[in-house]
Amino acid sequence: MTRPDSKENQEEHWSKTTRLMFTHLGVWIFFGYVIHMFVVPLNKIVIPILDFPLGFYMAAQGSLIVFVVMLFVFARQQDEIDREHGYAEED
Repeated sequence: MTRPDSKENQEEHWSKTTRLMFTHLGVWIFFGYVIHMFVVPLNKIVIPILDFPLGFYMAAQGSLIVFVVMLFVFARQQDEIDREHGYAEED
């Protein structure tokens, strides 16, 4: 591992952090906007056990569940990047 204060380490850390951020931003845009653009066609699919149209479920609950899961996944992935490059906070 290179020193945390080296320019190379800082650039690699920022590159990985930026890539992670844009990946999660893309997923957020997909579930926040794109899925909702297809609510009417998705309503033709019915969730068997709950008897809800899929479009209604994704608009009401599905996107929110994805956002909460994304928060935890992002935090874990960013912590791994920080530890790899020597920027992790003390536990």
